[in-house]
Amino acid sequence: MKLSIIIVNYNVRYFLQQCLQSLQPAMQGLEAEIFVVDNHSSDGSVDMVAQLFPQVKIIANLDNVGFSKANNQGIRRASGEYILLLNPDTVVEEETLKKVCAFMDAHPEAGGLGVQMIDGKGNFLPESKRGLPTPAVAFYKIFGFATLFPTSKTFGKYHLGYLDKNKTNEVDVLSGAFMLMRKATLDKTGLLDEDFFMYGEDIDLSYRITKAGYKNYYFADTRIIHYKGESTKKSSVNYVFVFYKAMVIFARKHFAPGGAALFAFLINIAIWLRAGISIAHRFLSRVWLPLLDGFFIYGGMIAIKNYWSINAQVAKYPPFFMEVVVPIYIGVWILSAYLNGGYDTPIRISRMIRGMLMGTVVILVGYALLPEDLRFSRALILFGTAWASLSIAATRLLLHVSGIKKYRFSDSIKKRLLIVGDADESQRVLSLIMLSGSKTNFIGYVAEKSSSEKENPIHSHYLGHPEELTDLISIYEINEIIFCGKNHTSADIIGQMLRIGKDEIEIKIAPPESLFIIGSNSIHEKKLSFFKNIFRVLSGKISWVGRDPKKDKIFKGLKIGCFLRRC
Repeated sequence: MKLSIIIVNYNVRYFLQQCLQSLQPAMQGLEAEIFVVDNHSSDGSVDMVAQLFPQVKIIANLDNVGFSKANNQGIRRASGEYILLLNPDTVVEEETLKKVCAFMDAHPEAGGLGVQMIDGKGNFLPESKRGLPTPAVAFYKIFGFATLFPTSKTFGKYHLGYLDKNKTNEVDVLSGAFMLMRKATLDKTGLLDEDFFMYGEDIDLSYRITKAGYKNYYFADTRIIHYKGESTKKSSVNYVFVFYKAMVIFARKHFAPGGAALFAFLINIAIWLRAGISIAHRFLSRVWLPLLDGFFIYGGMIAIKNYWSINAQVAKYPPFFMEVVVPIYIGVWILSAYLNGGYDTPIRISRMIRGMLMGTVVILVGYALLPEDLRFSRALILFGTAWASLSIAATRLLLHVSGIKKYRFSDSIKKRLLIVGDADESQRVLSLIMLSGSKTNFIGYVAEKSSSEKENPIHSHYLGHPEELTDLISIYEINEIIFCGKNHTSADIIGQMLRIGKDEIEIKIAPPESLFIIGSNSIHEKKLSFFKNIFRVLSGKISWVGRDPKKDKIFKGLKIGCFLRRC
């Protein structure tokens, strides 16, 4: 057996299916086997693999045993000369497996190999090539020098930014998303260290490969898509704690006591620094707009109160009114708007106004229940509602006009869709989109035109040849593209993604004969669920980051924000 491929899966059925489909042509001409180690998924992943890929060997765990242990289960059953650890959220080119095996055959000193990875929008992923995180390298990364000077041979060692991404080079660390190793090397170094539940195990194994006398290579002559678990945000507190704690485990294992102590000291500084920055950034990004609204509403309420006092010949309002009562009104209005989706993006003015009106109802009900001496004025409540609605609408209009995509009105954000595939497959994909109820402007399809396509009703939407794709994107102002996997190889799709290379364009893939379309994912936190989880944390039922008391190796806090086992 030449190659054994091991994929650890946890609740990413559709990514896994696309990954396995991309592997089928890539395995042609190779004696290879695939193991899917499922960490107790609840999304039907195991049944899907059994039904659609009967040749794949399944190891179905009854618990989430973690990335390292699950991979080791597959490695122990593998019989290939080479072992490939592959993430389920990847797509490989048709020649990838042949090329990497040929390189390893030609370089007996190579113990491990990684490849060029791009994300779901065609951007190069810097973790494709990494240096060893020594105390100095860690210091430069933690305190931002690596970001400021990414191509420096001194400061840019973490991602080896000074190495050409289009040239094959020797590197220190491989990415666990695509990690090819000799079975003989693993026999000598040992398998993945199961003390690393999440993050760090690929760094540890890469280091042990070099210590055993082998070399690790970054191989630039093939590429893969790695969707990279995009719901696991690297700015999150969870990520900061778990990733840097994994670095401490690595340091204590491999560095001398003095070096490990220094490393641990730097890491602990980094944890609190990064966690503090993360919390502050998240807090400010969520509260700046409500605070701005509150500021304008309060200013307007001062003017309204003064005007009403003079023109309605009302006795002067006590300081208590502006110091306590009005802030309460504003808090109720803003909270009601928030719960009604008024602060969701893209902007919907209707939700904000609905929130204002519901807040006013709450205020009036509370007003009616107050003692007579605390009922200051219903008129001010109604005038305040009108002013709050007007000021918020004006603020949103200014944000919309500013051109910041996040704050544009929802009705103005229309997906202009282009499908890359023949007429029949484009028609099938378009039907799936229409059935999903997605609000999309279908602009047309791009394909190598054939006479048979003229019989298809979608024929009138033919725009041009795939070689003209970048021009067509510009001409028709396209912001969403779907590639039909049936008509295009993975290599073609990846090449086109690299040529497009624009973050503002959403790129997706429609696997052949599938009822789903794969693209970069995101998780939108539900407001009420957020408050519910706060109370669950305070009651001790779950933790932000911590061990499940019943199942020691499952991180409950991490399960909330991570749809993939790793990123």
